[in-house]
Amino acid sequence: MDVNNAFLHGDLHEEVYMTPPPGVYRQGEKIVCRLHKSLYGLKQAPRNWFSKFSEAIKIAGFSQSHSDHSLFVQEKGFILTMVLIYVDDIIITGNNDKAIQDLKLFLQQQFHIKDLGKLKYFLGLEVAGSKAGIVISQRKYTLEILDDVGFLGAKPVDFAMEQNLKLTNDQGEILNDASHHRRLVGRLIYLTITRPDIMYSVNILSQFMHAPRKPHWDVALHVVRYLKNNPGLGLLFSSSSSLQLRAYCDANWANCPMIKRSTSGYCVFLGDSLISWKIRK
Repeated sequence: MDVNNAFLHGDLHEEVYMTPPPGVYRQGEKIVCRLHKSLYGLKQAPRNWFSKFSEAIKIAGFSQSHSDHSLFVQEKGFILTMVLIYVDDIIITGNNDKAIQDLKLFLQQQFHIKDLGKLKYFLGLEVAGSKAGIVISQRKYTLEILDDVGFLGAKPVDFAMEQNLKLTNDQGEILNDASHHRRLVGRLIYLTITRPDIMYSVNILSQFMHAPRKPHWDVALHVVRYLKNNPGLGLLFSSSSSLQLRAYCDANWANCPMIKRSTSGYCVFLGDSLISWKIRK
């Protein structure tokens, strides 16, 4: 199946600052404004926008996914079209160019949108398509992490974490400012979208966010040095892969030094393409 995609940006509304007109406000009076439509920056604006978009896309014959409410799908025989929305950024993909073009025309009639062409960058994800398939990576995001910790010129390492390394919550000096550690680990968690190779290390680090210590910070920096080895590493979804589903799992028995619990993990392949993975204690 040939998959095409497009990236759209919808203008919700212009940013408006509410100020009473001259002569309306008088000393000592308490004046409020009654809103007749949603304004940019207010809490209810995203909800109202999504509700309006959902109504419009359902008129076009799309149904909302039960597992992900931001995903809308339309099936007409062998023609499949999917729409994914995040705030005012919209991705359209499918196996029929005419169906995608018709949907674009419909959305242009309903909203003010900008067609940004083929999907290349979305929420930190870099997308590159060819006849071989689709590659998703976070190279720019990874380089930003390296720059943030000052490791652009650091010496890379071959492994994300030393083998048999066990971290505890009572060894080492407590960090005076834990915000840097929490920010770094949080960014590494988002990086696992395309980097399953650091999943285990990030899973371990995320268990000490409440009171990080010097050894935890050292391991986090070690992971960053591992990323320096290949910042553009990502996932390939092959166009010639089979549709055979394969799954693998593993666990270490009672490996946690604190509470003697196991850590288990799995990965699922569709043909040669990795489509799902998870690690948890």
